[in-house]
Amino acid sequence: MKYKLIVLDLDGTLTNSKKVITPRNREILIRVQEQGVRLVLASGRPTYGIVPLANELRMNEFGGFILSYNGGEIINWETQEMIYENVLPNDVVPVLYECARSHQLSILTYDGAEIVTENSQDPYVQKEAFLNKMAVRETNDFLTDITLPVAKCLIVGDADKLIPLEAELCLRLQGRINVFRSEPYFLELVPQGIDKALSLAVLLKEIGVERKEMIAIGSDHGGYDLKMKIIAHLQERGLEAKDFGCYDKSSCDYPDFGQAAARAVADGSCEKGIVVCTTGIGISIAANKVKGIRCALCTNSYLAKMTRPVSYTHLTLPTIA
Repeated sequence: MKYKLIVLDLDGTLTNSKKVITPRNREILIRVQEQGVRLVLASGRPTYGIVPLANELRMNEFGGFILSYNGGEIINWETQEMIYENVLPNDVVPVLYECARSHQLSILTYDGAEIVTENSQDPYVQKEAFLNKMAVRETNDFLTDITLPVAKCLIVGDADKLIPLEAELCLRLQGRINVFRSEPYFLELVPQGIDKALSLAVLLKEIGVERKEMIAIGSDHGGYDLKMKIIAHLQERGLEAKDFGCYDKSSCDYPDFGQAAARAVADGSCEKGIVVCTTGIGISIAANKVKGIRCALCTNSYLAKMTRPVSYTHLTLPTIA
């Protein structure tokens, strides 16, 4: 089967712990594009926070796509055409602004390649700018200076100060927007129903590509190194892979990542899955708790092959220990 599309998450998948693409991965991904495979960079970052990586991979030459804001925007990076956009309701933005002010916290949004805020020197605003390599534009009147509609707002501050605001916004704007923490100090405010998988389905329909053989990948900290080798191997073969974490070697709970990958297989977002932990036993058990999933512990190619002949083939997750 010739694969037409590779979908890559950024942090911990495309990029390493230093937030850069390794020379080997860059070489492989440019080579597969030269062979006619198109890339999709999918992230919660703003569009122009992904652009430096897209340009490094020469996606503007090969017709690649940027899927930003966790699926809120899809752009053909060769033509600059906006293929899909999901934005915050205009009347919600003043509510977010007033709530941030009442809690003495900074709010920001994005305008092209710039971050717009009234508090450019806030250390958390600076952190967001640094992570995305974007300039900060300070304004004296946030609501007047921004261009509506916007894809996302971000309220930043100390974690303990965000707790009451998060609870308030969840209740006040229930059913209208999604409110969640991407980091303890970042409160994300995005349109209701934002989902990378749903946005990817829109893209596939738009460009006439069928979803086939997309592989879900998940691990705990003990399986992180092997997971990254598996992802690199799949990329080299031109296979699509979606990384469900974890994203570094910090101690974590393997069921969170094993079950995230399993759910993607169960709901049809991915056709197969590979989950990895230190022994392969615990994460297999976790994946099997997802309805419809049959996860097998495999230590060689023969065992992996023998999980396939049964009728639930498309739901099997071969676990590599």
